Amino acid sequence: MKQQVLKVHPQDNVLVALTDLKAGQTVTYQGVDYVLVDDIDAKHKFYMTDMNAGDEVNMYGTLVGKVQFTVRAGSVMNTDNLKHAAAPYEYRPYRYSWQAPDVSKFVGRTFNGYHRADGKVGTANYWLFIPTVFCENRNLDVIREALHNELGYAVTAKYKSYTKHLVEAYKHGVDISSLEAPLSFEGTTTDRPFKNIDGIKFLNHQGGCGGIRQDAAVLSKLLAAYADHPNVAGVTVLSLGCQNLQVQDFTKDLKDRNPNFDKPMFIFEQQQSQSEENMIALAIKKTFEGLVEANKIERQPAPLSKMNVGVKCGGSDGFSGISANPAVGYCSDLLVGLGATVLLAEFPELCGAEQDLIDRTKDEVAAKKFISLMGAYSQAAENAGSGFHMNPSPGNIKDGLITDAIKSNGAAKKGGTSPVEDVLDYTEPSTKHGLNLVCTPGNDVEATTGKAASGATLILFTTGLGTPTGNPVCPVIKVSTNNALTKRMGDIIDINTGPVIEGEKTIEEMGEDILEYCIKAASGEIIPKSVLLNQDDFIPWKRGVSL
Repeated sequence: MKQQVLKVHPQDNVLVALTDLKAGQTVTYQGVDYVLVDDIDAKHKFYMTDMNAGDEVNMYGTLVGKVQFTVRAGSVMNTDNLKHAAAPYEYRPYRYSWQAPDVSKFVGRTFNGYHRADGKVGTANYWLFIPTVFCENRNLDVIREALHNELGYAVTAKYKSYTKHLVEAYKHGVDISSLEAPLSFEGTTTDRPFKNIDGIKFLNHQGGCGGIRQDAAVLSKLLAAYADHPNVAGVTVLSLGCQNLQVQDFTKDLKDRNPNFDKPMFIFEQQQSQSEENMIALAIKKTFEGLVEANKIERQPAPLSKMNVGVKCGGSDGFSGISANPAVGYCSDLLVGLGATVLLAEFPELCGAEQDLIDRTKDEVAAKKFISLMGAYSQAAENAGSGFHMNPSPGNIKDGLITDAIKSNGAAKKGGTSPVEDVLDYTEPSTKHGLNLVCTPGNDVEATTGKAASGATLILFTTGLGTPTGNPVCPVIKVSTNNALTKRMGDIIDINTGPVIEGEKTIEEMGEDILEYCIKAASGEIIPKSVLLNQDDFIPWKRGVSL
């Protein structure tokens, strides 16, 4: 019989419903009977004892909120009776002891990646188009349509075919409302002439001019990080000429980041060109020449220590911190045990988990850097009339994440249990193997954009509600928390951790499955759904208040 409820940590005073429960129902957990006062939907929590106003509620073994008025044991936790609260944190000398998991199954294993001159290994081989200013976005769109369609990277052929079908029906007087959309599309695809080029990517953005100069400076570092990314084989840059973000600023940041940068890079400035048409045609021609050379690069074996995996959650639900995130966390520990790099970001979603992360940070300077970044970020949110406590979305709350501390402590599980080796500000590159903390917003696209900038070559993205998010240069692997989501949105989900909730698999077994998938994805043997769908989301963070 499937377990009905779960106590996540021995110190918790709430239980999580694993299935829908009814008011008046008696639930037994570890020999104790609980009579439910309210209906408890799956993913939601109920109080184990009578609680009074001001009483602290613990989940994941730490403070996640305070009760607002008297509630009886068996009552549902909701936004009326519980408000966000998180424990204070401080620097304490490092005394953390960690036992790495058994990695014997993976010792000696390799993945087939693209080796770069600086020693890094990519999991894909992309050509990248970068605009230094939003004025060039339309030119990028024109080039994208031309190259994607002719070189076989477009995913729109099936939709064009369907639209053509509708047009023909309309011309022949057929009632369009009577035509049902097909359950699957069978559009034609163009053969790809460049077998070793995984895609041509475009970093359209809204920056580079018109904002404050600091925004342009941060954007320059971000674009330089993407040009230098291990998954990028070459770059075409389009500039207008008069914008805040000048080409020389971008190239300086690129050289500062990697003094030995040697990838092919073509730069075009529109205000110095003969015409827009001439510039676009020349950019296509030079890029084609670059693709010919980049196509000569082939995948070669690399040790798993060369992997750099970002971990992210979005569209989270009440099962995220119980199934997908801990399973990804175990995968993270396996990667660290194998000498690889793991990036944990989303600072607003580490609220309430700070002390654990500080205690696990080896270097005092890095620990205090984390404290400083978290404090400044939190204060900026409060100065704007908001705060980390406002991070949970309506969808999060509806599915059981009542306070930010509940959401955050579940989110932090993605990083596993290993020591923290380094703390990185936005766009800073990861240089140390092991677990790194990266300062980004919780916003799905801003966070994945930041992780790729710090060097992630794969991203494990957990979701309980379903989130169609990807990244232009870093394959994003979607990990579902539950069976229902996987069945409903299987077109975007790669891995299902629902068997953990059903009691069919352990966290450890699921974590090993996730690592096996990562190895195949890093080798190009499996293509994640976000890549197949060209979910190339890219949003630079302007360092304003974004949760």
